[in-house]
Amino acid sequence: MPATRRIAGTGLAILSGLAVAVQSRINGELGVRLHDGFAAAVISFGVGLLVLLVLVPAAPTGRRGLAALRRALAAGSLRPWQCLGGVCGAFLVATQGLTIGTLGVAVFTVAVVAGQTGSGLAVDRAGVGPTGRQPLTAQRLAGAALTVVAVLLAVGDRLGEPDALVLAVLPLLAGVGIAWQQAVNGRVRAAADSALTATLVNFAVGTVALLVAFAVDVAVRGWPAGSLPTEPWLYVGGPIGIVFIALAAAIVRFTGVLLLGLATIAGQIVGAVGLDMALPTAASHPGPTTLLGAALTLVAVLVAALAPQR
Repeated sequence: MPATRRIAGTGLAILSGLAVAVQSRINGELGVRLHDGFAAAVISFGVGLLVLLVLVPAAPTGRRGLAALRRALAAGSLRPWQCLGGVCGAFLVATQGLTIGTLGVAVFTVAVVAGQTGSGLAVDRAGVGPTGRQPLTAQRLAGAALTVVAVLLAVGDRLGEPDALVLAVLPLLAGVGIAWQQAVNGRVRAAADSALTATLVNFAVGTVALLVAFAVDVAVRGWPAGSLPTEPWLYVGGPIGIVFIALAAAIVRFTGVLLLGLATIAGQIVGAVGLDMALPTAASHPGPTTLLGAALTLVAVLVAALAPQR
């Protein structure tokens, strides 16, 4: 693959990672205000879906993409299960609303990093993404191992808070799903020849999954206790997600799943720690071990990114 495209794709992925850190803070705050992480996730995905339902039919590339997507599904070149990446995105957004109020953005992000890096290795090795199979090298394994150490360091000051440690498992699992989501969304983009269409599919599937989860949540716990906040900025998590998903679907064919994930991670780590330090909340109090864990995650990203590509 051309080096310039790979470098440009990596830079865009880093910027999208910064946006994801901002989205995490927004959706986390919305979940705190509503006292319900599922409700916050439904609002975030729902707003994004509404934007896309207007944008995709209005854009020529979107209309062509929808037609191409139908043809690919009918011909069997794209399988229905490859359109389910939005379920993983829905789970990530739900964990933002459920856990960030307790964990803070930094610990949340480092936990996501661990799952995403390990899953990126497996997804690339299996050839799920549009770039096909990627080699499993010692450097990539070292990068994945370093992220696990980084997570242990980042949550080290929470060892006396078992509830927080249990919650950290949720973003860890969400990170595992992100790599698979990026791979299959790349397949949808390739079939539709439109990142915008792939993003619409992602948001439609994710919104349906979240509505089902929210219905179960309401049946078990009742309607959310909080009221809808009036600040407009709490409702831009969905549009930020549109940018992230569209960029990932567009550039994964140049970077591969692992490098895309690692570059995104770098942006997330910088953004998350910066947010927790510049705009702290009651839960966001990153200490020396959290900062060290974040720094080590960046080292892990560098180690794995420098591994030879196929």
